[in-house]
Order: sequence, then C-alpha cells, then structure tokens
Amino acid sequence: MPSASPLRRPTPLRDLGRLIAGPDYPFPPPRPGSRWARARRWLVPLGLLVIVALTAAGAAYLQGQRDLSVEVATLLSAAGTVPLLFVFWRPLIAWRFAYAGAFVGALWADRETADWPWNPVQILVLLLVFGVVSARAKGGMVLWIALLMAIPCFVYTPNDNAYAVWMLFLVVIVLGDQVRRRTRAQQSLEAQEEITDLARAQRAVLEERARIAREMHDVVAHHMSMIAVRAETAPYRLAGLPGPASDEFAAIAGAARETLADMRRLLGVLRTNREDDPQLAPQPTLAGLPALIGTAAAAGMPVTLEMDEIAPAPPEPVSLAAYRIVQEAVANAGRHAPGAVVRVRIFADDGVLRVTVANGPAPAGSTALSPGGSGHGLMGMRERAQALSGTFVAMPSRGGFEVSATLPLSPEPGIRPGRPAADPTEG
Repeated sequence: MPSASPLRRPTPLRDLGRLIAGPDYPFPPPRPGSRWARARRWLVPLGLLVIVALTAAGAAYLQGQRDLSVEVATLLSAAGTVPLLFVFWRPLIAWRFAYAGAFVGALWADRETADWPWNPVQILVLLLVFGVVSARAKGGMVLWIALLMAIPCFVYTPNDNAYAVWMLFLVVIVLGDQVRRRTRAQQSLEAQEEITDLARAQRAVLEERARIAREMHDVVAHHMSMIAVRAETAPYRLAGLPGPASDEFAAIAGAARETLADMRRLLGVLRTNREDDPQLAPQPTLAGLPALIGTAAAAGMPVTLEMDEIAPAPPEPVSLAAYRIVQEAVANAGRHAPGAVVRVRIFADDGVLRVTVANGPAPAGSTALSPGGSGHGLMGMRERAQALSGTFVAMPSRGGFEVSATLPLSPEPGIRPGRPAADPTEG
C-alpha cells in the first residue's frame, strides 16, 4: 500500500514556478449591490479610456526621444500599458506582462545618454504593478520579483544609475510586502476577536442554561416530588379509601415519577455543552401516541385518535415533533376546555405529515383549570414545526379550538436523528 505523500512545503523553486506560470491571487468580486459593484459599470470603460490615453502619451514620448515610427512607438508603449488591464483583476498575469514589457520597452534606448530605459508611462505602470503584486503574493515570490527585476535594471540602465533604479523598485516591493503583512495581521486579529466573541456568547448561553436548570431543579422538581410522595402515601394516610381512588392516586404518582425522569434528562441536556452526547433514553415517537391518548382517556378526558399507517416510518425528528405537538395540544385542551371532546388526526399526504388536534366547546358549567395561559405551549409547538421547515396554525374552530401542523417527511440536512431542536418548557 503506497504511503501518503508528505505535505509539500514551499521552496524557492516552487515560488518561482508559481510566479512564472502558477495560479494567481485574484481579487474577490464586489458584493452585489455594493458601491463598487455599481461603480464598476462606469469604471471599466473609464479605465479603458485612461489606458488608451496613456498608451498614446507613451508613444508620443518614444517618437520624440528615440526617433521611432508611429507603429513601432505604439507597440513599445502598449507593451508597457497592457498590464493595467489585469493589475486589479489578476495581478500575477499583470506582472508577467509587465516584466516582459520591461525588456520590450527598453529596445532602442540609448544606454549612454538615457537615465531610464523606459518611457515615463511605463515606469509608473511598473511601479504600480510591482506594488500590487507584492501586496498580494507571499514572501518567497516577492523576493523573486525583486531579484528578477535586477536583470533589466542592470542590463538596460546606465551603470552609474542602475543601483538607484533597482533600489526604487525595491522600495515599492518592500512597501507592498508590508501592506500584505499588515493586512494578514489585521485579518488574523479580526478572526481571533470573532472567535473570542463566539466563546463569550457560548459561555453566556451555558451560564443561562445552568441557571435555568438550577431553577427547574429547585422549584419544579421539588413540587413534582412532593406530588409523587403525597399520591403514593395517600392510601396509607387516608383510611378507608375505595379501590378506584387508590388506583387513581397510584396513577398520579406514576405520572409524577415519569415527569421527574423526563425532567432529569432535560436538566442533563441543559447542563452539558456536548451536542453529540448519546441519548440515555429513547425519545417518544408516533408509536407512543396510542398510550398517550389512552392515559388521557383513563383520566376522564373524551379524546379520540385517528392515525393512518405511515410507511416508511417518519424520521425520528419528525416523529418526535408530532408526538410533542399532540401531547401539548391535548394537555392544553384539558386545561382550557375541560370536558370538551378532543379529536386527534394524523396522516401522511404529499410528502408531509399532517397533525391536527381539535376540541369542541367545553360543556356548560365547566371551568378552565388554567384560564388565559402564557402562550408558551403554542410557541413551543410552532418552534418545533419551524425547526423542521414545517408550518403551524392555531385558531378557534366551531366553538372550540384547533391546532394543525405540517411536518416534511424529509427534513432539511442538519436535523440529526435523536437530537431534536431545543425542547422548550411547555406551558
């Protein structure tokens, strides 16, 4: 079995190869609708006009200084201005044209009398291109740019001026490299600040979750424990209780114990920061709805369940959300309209799971156990549906109330089985 190839580290020859024929360092395109995106419509034609004007100015200079024909002078001048077409788009391509133009533009220059082998327009273009490339390319390539520029400087420039010309290019190259280093340092600092802000926000979330867990443990869990204890000891404290009453107390105690177990699991989730912890107990699914409805009916609630056979079985997040929505809706009906007939309907249709829980009007003389309500239950049901890209509607219907939800049977990526969206405290 062939061994994995080691990581290719940058070397001087690789830097030279990329500089001459490797991938570029393109500028990112402007964001749609930004100021630069709007200005580009007129900056591009204006830039082309500027390039044409500079080419004409360079050609006029060459005609006057080197006694060249219009055609030759225009070609030499264009060799120096062509890099402007690429300098703010593909800087390495611009450097390749500029470096080749440094040899072409020096043709027919008199080395004995001319201080510079290039026309003034080409000198400015060379300085611009070298500065931009040095600000984009990495350090090894910048060193090669400086070394390669020494060749045309010492070949075409008079001996007493060659060092000064090369030093000018070196200054521009070093300035561009410093701009690149400063930009990278600033980007690293911004990234570090973003990570710090994210860590601070995560710590604040963990602290708030721990505070909620403490409150739930100290208040809600205590009261539920008292309910379970009182219900379990009622047959012994109250002599002569009939059998049905003892059974009812036993059912209340069992329900309280199950609620305490669910609350302990919820507190465990609130106190941990690991999102990949395995579930310690299976989450309820649609298969558990008959037992849920049976428990409500045994408590004296007139509730019916109509559920079609769904094949294949819905994904776990969808099944859990449907179970919780039915659980909360049935509980709300029992609190706000005691004695009202509740109808639960679940079926699959056109790629979605449809859940409907409707209750009729409460019988005359009945009193709501929780008048008004905080609305947290409806909010939790809506959040469950929206977390799966579904819909949720709650509204009065036929003198009673109806909630309906549609849950896609193929939830969006990112919803992992067994790890549903946050389970808000139902109210």
